[in-house]
Amino acid sequence: MAKPGCLIVVDTFRSAVILHLADQNDVNEVAAKLGIDRQRVTRCLRRVIAVGPLEALDDLPRSGRRPDITEAARTWLIGEACVKAKERGYPHELWTLRLLAVHTREHGPAAGHACLAELAPSTVHDVLNSQPVKPHKMRYYLQRRDPNFEMRKAEVLEVYAAAEMLREIPEADRPVAVLSYDEKPGIQAIATTAPDLPPKPGKYATMHRDHEYKRLGTVTLSAAVDLVSGFVHHVVTERHRSREFIAFLERLDAHYPAGMLICLLLDNHSAHCSRETKRFLASKPGRFELVFTPTHASWLNYVEIFFSKVARSVLRRIRVTSKVELVERIRRYIEMCNAAPTLPRWRYGINTEPKALAA
Repeated sequence: MAKPGCLIVVDTFRSAVILHLADQNDVNEVAAKLGIDRQRVTRCLRRVIAVGPLEALDDLPRSGRRPDITEAARTWLIGEACVKAKERGYPHELWTLRLLAVHTREHGPAAGHACLAELAPSTVHDVLNSQPVKPHKMRYYLQRRDPNFEMRKAEVLEVYAAAEMLREIPEADRPVAVLSYDEKPGIQAIATTAPDLPPKPGKYATMHRDHEYKRLGTVTLSAAVDLVSGFVHHVVTERHRSREFIAFLERLDAHYPAGMLICLLLDNHSAHCSRETKRFLASKPGRFELVFTPTHASWLNYVEIFFSKVARSVLRRIRVTSKVELVERIRRYIEMCNAAPTLPRWRYGINTEPKALAA
């Protein structure tokens, strides 16, 4: 194969010849001006006449060596990659390039593809990339299991639309409080077993931490974001049962003025629709309205965005000396959020699906 530098020289030579020929110079004049023999100019001229000036700048295609792997073998290999490895008798859930190469070498010739007898993992990679097929990767999706998804989604979107309209009403005159509620269970309190080492110029640029750690237990963060004001109501508990949910509802009942409807957007957790919860709601007629998101559609609940922010800003890589410290640091963070609340802005479907809002 020619070196890149050689290709550049050839292209420059051909370009010069073609330009001089375009200026109506004959073959002898071009050869004299460029200091080359007449035969080279003639060959370039024939190439221009045959394929055109642009194509003449490149080398003509050559036959080359025939591919070692036939198209039928490639198709067979790609078909095997699209089948789970466990369905071929392996303990692996997904293929690896090395495992697929071994499988192909063992079973390819028996399937009528002798060219696969010495297949290498790198060749497997090239064949799969031609599609492309990546059997070593997994991408998750969510199947809609709620038959009433569209109707319940429309109810959720109406909640966000109502929150937008309530912002235009003075706070004292608002008849409804609209909140997005959920729990974030299993927040781990993890302690270090050795002190963290701060960055040192010339030695290491990042914070250093020992790999060992100690588990101190878990807590649950329950939070409700006021979709009108952005204020975050929260409580941190050991568990998230019906009694904890009812206690949270009592906190909301005490916070908002009497006679105001409290509309709560939440998921379908068993504690939200248990007998104890229904009994409490029946004791407060006209006080609470619960709007449930569709099954397996927690992404429609704004509070999940808040939890994501908490996880990225505070809980990621957090180390504490006790669960008490963990609770205190979560509390301080939410106080910071409430000191400068961010007004929730939900855009999915509100402007793009007006029919759902009118349903």
